[in-house]
Amino acid sequence: MPNFDFEKQYTGLVAGTDEAGRGPWVGPVIAAAVCFENLSIPEELASQLNDSKKLSAKKREKLFDLIYASGALIGVGQASAEEIDEINILQASFLAMKRALMQIEEKGKSIDFVLIDGNRLPKDWKWPARAVVKGDALSLSISAASIVAKVTRDRLMTVLAEEYPGYGWEKNAGYGTAEHIIALKERGVTPYHRKSYAPIAKLLNNI
Repeated sequence: MPNFDFEKQYTGLVAGTDEAGRGPWVGPVIAAAVCFENLSIPEELASQLNDSKKLSAKKREKLFDLIYASGALIGVGQASAEEIDEINILQASFLAMKRALMQIEEKGKSIDFVLIDGNRLPKDWKWPARAVVKGDALSLSISAASIVAKVTRDRLMTVLAEEYPGYGWEKNAGYGTAEHIIALKERGVTPYHRKSYAPIAKLLNNI
């Protein structure tokens, strides 16, 4: 289970960051940054946090509310499908994380260190940072960020599904499911699709 072992290695305000939506064919990539000041977290929340992918949607929704009620510093950022196509999904994920961190700092807080889920680090950040492989299962800050990012993105995809019904985004979150593929062939590519992704690029090239 995640804990504060990584956060305790650094002084000052430590943020955990994670993203949701690298694999889907449509929609923005969403990132969240979460700081628990003084590494203080309610036991009810600490005992339940884990990698968002290991939790049910219902459990993620409950934890999302607990995270926001905990007094944690939270920032959410995104990078659009157009930005993903322009700079690639990895760089767009870092851009979304940067925007999430900036949102916290815009509230008057100064972040001293950033823990990033994964094995890559951005090159152009002002913050010192460390990549933590499987960090969402190891660090409470990253775990919380993973849940905030995932729930935020799932909610957004439900809204986009109302604008473009038939693709099943409210259920598949934009991944390439059978329903999504059929809808693409029947209804075409939407403005929210990532045109640099191979399945979408192939469809566009065949039109």
